[in-house]
Amino acid sequence: MELQAMASSSLARSPFMGLNSGDSCAARITPRCLVSRRSVGSTGRFPIARERQVSFLPLKTKRKKILLSSPVASFNTNRDRAASCELDNGGGLTKYSDFVVVGSGIAGLRYALAVAEQGTVNVVTKSEPHESNTQYAQGGVSAVLDPLDSVESHIRDTIVAGAFLCDEETVEVVCREGPERVRELMAMGVSFDHSEDGQLHLAREGGHSHHRIVHAADMTGREIERALLAAVRRHPNINIFEHHVAVDLLTIQDDTTVTCYGIDTLDVRCNQVVRFLGGVTMLASGGSGHIYPSTTNPLVSTGDGVALAHRAHAVVSNMEFVQFHPTALADEGLKIQPPGRENAFLITEAVRGDGGRLYNQDMERFMSQYDEREELAPRDVVARSIDDQLKKRNEKYVYLDISHKPAHEILHHFPNIAAECMKYGLDITKEPIPVVPAAHYMCGGVQTGLKGETSIMGLYAAGEVTCTGLHGANRLASNSLLEALVFAQRAVEPSIGFVRYMAGMQFNIDEASEWPRLVAANLEQSQSEAIISFTKAQRKRLQQIMWEYVGIVRSTERLEIAQAALSGLQKEWEEFLFNHGWNRSMVGLEVCEMRNLITVANLVVSSALVRQESRGLHYTVDFPELVESERLPTILFPSTPMASTWSTQQVHTVYKEPFSLFTKSESPLVSELER
Repeated sequence: MELQAMASSSLARSPFMGLNSGDSCAARITPRCLVSRRSVGSTGRFPIARERQVSFLPLKTKRKKILLSSPVASFNTNRDRAASCELDNGGGLTKYSDFVVVGSGIAGLRYALAVAEQGTVNVVTKSEPHESNTQYAQGGVSAVLDPLDSVESHIRDTIVAGAFLCDEETVEVVCREGPERVRELMAMGVSFDHSEDGQLHLAREGGHSHHRIVHAADMTGREIERALLAAVRRHPNINIFEHHVAVDLLTIQDDTTVTCYGIDTLDVRCNQVVRFLGGVTMLASGGSGHIYPSTTNPLVSTGDGVALAHRAHAVVSNMEFVQFHPTALADEGLKIQPPGRENAFLITEAVRGDGGRLYNQDMERFMSQYDEREELAPRDVVARSIDDQLKKRNEKYVYLDISHKPAHEILHHFPNIAAECMKYGLDITKEPIPVVPAAHYMCGGVQTGLKGETSIMGLYAAGEVTCTGLHGANRLASNSLLEALVFAQRAVEPSIGFVRYMAGMQFNIDEASEWPRLVAANLEQSQSEAIISFTKAQRKRLQQIMWEYVGIVRSTERLEIAQAALSGLQKEWEEFLFNHGWNRSMVGLEVCEMRNLITVANLVVSSALVRQESRGLHYTVDFPELVESERLPTILFPSTPMASTWSTQQVHTVYKEPFSLFTKSESPLVSELER
């Protein structure tokens, strides 16, 4: 199998692109990616950690001739805010702007507002603009705003929760810059809760040593989304395009450098492919929760950003660390059964932080058996503890009880949870809440540097789609919104610089020849219905494979079973599509999402197989101990197109010539390192 290792030059940090530069190390071969383990140092370099394999593929392409023409930054921006279904003369619709933002959660909107002061912005979002993980975030934003608290304490709590796999430089940057980002939100009109003395009310959650969570009752994300969306809609330089599903990044490969120029999307309302071109693309598309059957994520969270970036040959990291929130509402334990849900209802960490206690169904507290911090232990500990109780006792859920607190306090702090539970006959001021773990947050993702830069020029990323090094092996509660705010802001200056740099280059790209137009699927009704029906069935099958074999507790044997099952599922699904009239240039919502789910699921399994220890969210019975020599991030380099199937390739070919396989001694990359 042919695998690709990115040249070190493409990983160098610069004002415009790249990751930490440094030495490569050997890696374990997996079916769809090369998995490398390297430590992330505060010096901005990856030191050699170990040797695992000897094959590398250098990037070999013809250098592209650049034609001097109009600058990138002077693209004519389409100002029409209304949906347009008209075709242009080139056979498809193209929108131009200085900046293209994929996603309308906290990271995408905050970034859009900042860069819009310097240029035009097109924001593309998969559903309604408010439909994002931000909207469903209950807890709050962690930041040091109490004089009795300290940045050093926040740093320490983050690293301990992350099982010491965090990048220390990243952690310090986020914790130090966090308070200012929170103040900016307040200046934009975000209304956080205040105490009777007029000071911000600071909550405490699991893993935190101090009260440092600013919140808006138990609907913090909704309040932040409201304020940011209102500001975006008022800004004259920002257009929002709803119901546009990301299909593929538009990239060009030139020698060892991949550059992104925008993205193709599917407008699901008009069933038309719409192209967005710009000087910089910001990937802020959120999480991947729907690789599992039960998740707190909204239905749009199908791993689109990670899959798109991986297909475009971006570096991806730490995908084995999937956070299962320990307390999602267990519908089976309610008196009145809710109708079918698209996502599990979250019971915020703040309930335990406010004194909530966990019980098994015999009303016995059990957390002291697992951790001295009891209910205030980090999420990975609490989720595994609940999972252990459920398996030992053969039960479907445990209880989370806050009813010992005064009723008025409960209703004041958790009005949304109280109202949701009351709809199904449960009064949380008097009765315990049935809860069960559910997939919640992806700690891995597209690897970025300290300015949100990825290994692809012109592509930046922020939010849950990324792996910045902040979370390590387990995210500390309420650090996710904080990370999104900090990196959305840190990406602004280099993004503006890159657009200006590209404008000064003055070159012209033949759009039609570089990226042939995709077409929205327009099959006969019987074919379309068959494909959609089969895809939905395969999606459920994929989710069940992930839950049964790649869940809270893992083993090598079960991971290998999952890997084989996913491979078979992918082959079977692709064959069905092509046997029912599908072709490679077609796009459709269900098919696009399934492509992305398959890609992300395979990345999770590949990463989990290579980590031979138990750390944070990755617990395996075959290697139950924490191993110091394994304290390294898992870095995934994408495979070449020749080694991939249709669903894991970009529709648009990145590479101009075939690769040739080098041995270790022949590899220019390895030779350079050894010198």
